[in-house]
Amino acid sequence: MPIDSEFGRGCSRRCRRSRPRARITCAPASSIASRSTQCASTWPTRGPRPAVKFCYITGWRSYSEVFPLRWSQVDFKGGFVRLEPGTTKNREGRVFPLTPELRALLEQRLEYTRRCERAQDKIIPHVFHRKGQPLKYMRRSWTTACKNAGVPGRLLHDLRRSAVRNLERAGVSRSVAMKMTGHKTESVYRRYAIVSESDLREAAAKLAAATAER
Repeated sequence: MPIDSEFGRGCSRRCRRSRPRARITCAPASSIASRSTQCASTWPTRGPRPAVKFCYITGWRSYSEVFPLRWSQVDFKGGFVRLEPGTTKNREGRVFPLTPELRALLEQRLEYTRRCERAQDKIIPHVFHRKGQPLKYMRRSWTTACKNAGVPGRLLHDLRRSAVRNLERAGVSRSVAMKMTGHKTESVYRRYAIVSESDLREAAAKLAAATAER
């Protein structure tokens, strides 16, 4: 199974080098999120599905930023979810606005968490958990989801690429998008802002239309 920097934690450097990483091409990358999240919809809400969707929306790093997320970092009233300074890869704090889709996801998680708390008579601080146990790994379920979706070998980290693409297509300015996803340099951000074949065809159609009007 391909391993990225997050999946490789706990392995030796030699182990990481010996395992080839799946290379991402434009066409599959544009479909990975929709296919994988569609397959993940068969997972129960108490499982990894909500975490996958959160990664797809925000582009945040799964193992270091999403899985450890706590309710104290979610501000429903203010409309933001936050990462505190020192807890991210670049050590900078970050906020992401609660879009309707993201708010609905977190509200469902809160309802599920409250049910678990009542049943177990204890406080559950984590947003993503399995019956109160923090979500830490999902390699096997992710691998299975990708195989069932027809895109085997994809990485959970590819959802970060999908989020960047969604922000680009929505017209969000690059400086704002970088703040939302946590990319510190534009050179790294540009590697994630891939252009698919459908984008190129759409651009060609617009160019043809503009030329025809002259």
